[in-house]
Amino acid sequence: MPAPGEHHPAFEEYCECIFELAEDDLDVIQARIAERLDVSRPAVSEMMRRLEAEGLITTDGGIRLTLAGDALAQRVVRRHRLAERFLTDILGLSWAEAHHEAGKWEHIMSDSVEGALDRFLGSPTTCPHGNPIPGSDYVADDTHRLVDHPVGDEFLIKRIPEELEFTPGLLEFLEASDLLPGRSGRVTALAPDGTVTVEVDGKAVGVGAFAGERILVTGS
Repeated sequence: MPAPGEHHPAFEEYCECIFELAEDDLDVIQARIAERLDVSRPAVSEMMRRLEAEGLITTDGGIRLTLAGDALAQRVVRRHRLAERFLTDILGLSWAEAHHEAGKWEHIMSDSVEGALDRFLGSPTTCPHGNPIPGSDYVADDTHRLVDHPVGDEFLIKRIPEELEFTPGLLEFLEASDLLPGRSGRVTALAPDGTVTVEVDGKAVGVGAFAGERILVTGS
């Protein structure tokens, strides 16, 4: 059973999901939550009732976190993204492995371990994918979508939104293609279907419209 002041991992999972959908400027609707968490819509409806009864969300005019729900979500997201940094930067795990493993760590990490991890990592401001770590000194860059970057111009990748982390095989593709935050490249073509062809380290890579509309970049 959760200790006093703590919540069941399922509550944490749902609050985290609502937080991340809103963070990516997506409408927080039950169908999208069901898709993200790979659960049935009736299961989401039941959990919405439980979360509202716990004072973690409101559903009038849309699904929104309360102050308590937002605090819970930020704690879980912070631990997840710190864990990802440790697992990739220190242990050398792949993005996909780290994302999966951090999903376990976020529910069992204590305050003291969280603080120690933050100090050990030098208080990072983002996860490996460039998403902000709640409670850090993160300052947002003036970014735009890769698909909107001028053909022929160089870019610098800043962020791979959470939505792409839940697309099967996409993290593996981006990592294998060196499409990582901090890496630069050049847009060489934009197809009518939205596919963006980029050159990174001398290699041509085709980025589908779904990813190209979500990867955030700045001018190099």
